[in-house]
Amino acid sequence: MDHRHGLVVNTRLTQASGRAEPEAALAMVEEIAGFGRVTLGADKGYDQKELVRELREHRVTPHVAQKPNSAIDRRTTRRPGYLLSQRRRKRVEEIFGWLKTVGGLRKTRYRGVARVGWTFTFAATAYNLVRMRNLNPVVT
Repeated sequence: MDHRHGLVVNTRLTQASGRAEPEAALAMVEEIAGFGRVTLGADKGYDQKELVRELREHRVTPHVAQKPNSAIDRRTTRRPGYLLSQRRRKRVEEIFGWLKTVGGLRKTRYRGVARVGWTFTFAATAYNLVRMRNLNPVVT
C-alpha cells in the first residue's frame, strides 16, 4: 500500500505457512524499480532479524511494528517518518475490509493459488479505481 494515497501497489497471494508473508514481502521488494531508498511498513509479524537484514540489503528501510527484543533499532525508530508510517499502515486493514465485503473475497468462489490470486489482484485493482475516484477533486 502506498502510504500517501492509500492505493494498493502490489499484491501477492501465497499458501498459509509460518514464513509465507515475509517471503512474499521480499519477493515484492525485489520488484521495486529504481535505486532510491524506500520504506516498508508492516505489523509485528514481520519483526524478524533475517527479514530486517534482507530488507536493508535491498535498500528498504523496515518500518515494522516492534516486538520485545526487536530487530528494529534506533536508527529507524528515531526518525519522524517511522511514527507516521506506524499510523498510516493501519489503512491496509481498510483495504482488506473492502476486499472482503465489497470485493466479494470473504468466501472465495475458486480454489487454488493461481485463481484466487487472480481474483485478489482484480479486486485490488477495483479498489484502486474507487479510491482514485474519491481522491480526485470534483470539478464543477
